[in-house]
Amino acid sequence: MLLQFIHWNVDPVMIHIGSFSIRYYSFGFLFAFLFSYIVLSRIFKREKVDIRLLDTLTVWVFVAVLVGARLGHCIFYQPDYFLTSDHWLEIILPFNMQTGEFTGYEGLASHGAAIAILLTIWYYCRKFKVNAWWLLDRLVMVVALSGFFIRLGNLFNSEIYGVETSLPWGFIFERNHETVPKHPTQLYESFSYLLIFLGCIWAYRRRKGELRNGRLFAWWLIALWGVRFLIEFIKEEQEAFEKDMILDMGQWLSIPFILAGVVLVFLSYNGKLKEGTYTTPDGKPPYLGEPKKDKKKKKGS
Repeated sequence: MLLQFIHWNVDPVMIHIGSFSIRYYSFGFLFAFLFSYIVLSRIFKREKVDIRLLDTLTVWVFVAVLVGARLGHCIFYQPDYFLTSDHWLEIILPFNMQTGEFTGYEGLASHGAAIAILLTIWYYCRKFKVNAWWLLDRLVMVVALSGFFIRLGNLFNSEIYGVETSLPWGFIFERNHETVPKHPTQLYESFSYLLIFLGCIWAYRRRKGELRNGRLFAWWLIALWGVRFLIEFIKEEQEAFEKDMILDMGQWLSIPFILAGVVLVFLSYNGKLKEGTYTTPDGKPPYLGEPKKDKKKKKGS
């Protein structure tokens, strides 16, 4: 065997500056948005879409991810704790209301983020007359890339790992006082999402951006949430109530996304999804006003 288990005891904090610290997870989150913006900006420019639409979208999705992921965890995984009069403020405050202990918003759920993103996209597309299917096909490419960075952050946090394994690449998460190797499910998911991202980019470039609207989004739903569903079988339970369930919460929440993907594949291949970039009557870009021009500095001032 090339490997005989990996002893993992990495400090989740990347930078210490006095009492202030920055975690690897935070860097992963920021890298996700940075690289997503770079990829999408190239796509928007290639397809001659006003870059200001992307600027607005980035801010909206950033807020949606934070709010949705937090609410998703509180509602889906710990409703008995957070939805009580003693703890409901902890949904938005980063400390325990009774002890005053700093918690730092422990608990984020990708399913909550996905729901919040979809709701945000729906409203965004209505407001700016953008075809939602066109936008989702391009957005899911970078969502998969974001998942790659965020799951790496989970690895550095020594969280969301799998059950015991005898495989030579098992991780012993010493920071959590583990003494036996566990499946590094963070890496399984991370590299799966990276492959999905590369597959989406390959499909986009192969068709030179001329994809039937909704098709890439449909297959992405099936691939990404299918991977999540399968990997959950070797994950440890996140909450105590999952021990008595046939499927865990992550799997139950993944099923609707997978089924939606199957339906959308059928609709896309039968031409039932609206084509085009915009939903304006003439199919042309909505008027966003004249772009701001940089003021030239006067010489001699």
